[in-house]
Amino acid sequence: MFNKNIKLFLAAAIVAYAVYQIIETYVGNGIMLILLASVFVFLYFKNEMILLAFLKLRKQDFPGTERLLNKIKNPKTALTSKQQGYYNFLKGIMVSQTNMNDAEKYFKNAVSLGLSMDHDLAMAKLNLAGIAFTKRRKQEAQKLLQEAQKLDKRDMLSEQIKMMKQQMKKSAMPNQHFGGQQQRGGKRR
Repeated sequence: MFNKNIKLFLAAAIVAYAVYQIIETYVGNGIMLILLASVFVFLYFKNEMILLAFLKLRKQDFPGTERLLNKIKNPKTALTSKQQGYYNFLKGIMVSQTNMNDAEKYFKNAVSLGLSMDHDLAMAKLNLAGIAFTKRRKQEAQKLLQEAQKLDKRDMLSEQIKMMKQQMKKSAMPNQHFGGQQQRGGKRR
């Protein structure tokens, strides 16, 4: 993995050499070098480790995803702001299985840095709503859930949102204990 600035420098150097090749009448070499430069430009905007981590996550290989994310040593210098958002989003998904406090921190960072797609942002807000709900912050959870529902335009998360709302309704009901079956002092005859 190269630093984002190194990727741009390599792309510029390859394009310059491609122009030289075209001027020297080696047009085929020039076109091939321009295509090679476009790979570096693509990797500037889409980090290769994050792309591979999403593929691992899609296959539900959580240790592999974690290993790929740990290869990014310093996300602030190696990634653009959107890539940092996705890095935090993936880290939040990984950490949410073990530590809710860290997961909340990662998801909040992902939301503040921004995610490119609305359904990713909706997923992050849905996870934040779930964390807020487990920490008994019901109003914050409801607000985040409404925001997630607005962002979910293709109804990809409608089932999860519906389940979360049902869970909130169940917890809102008071627990009623009817003492008809048990007696305090045990059985008396």
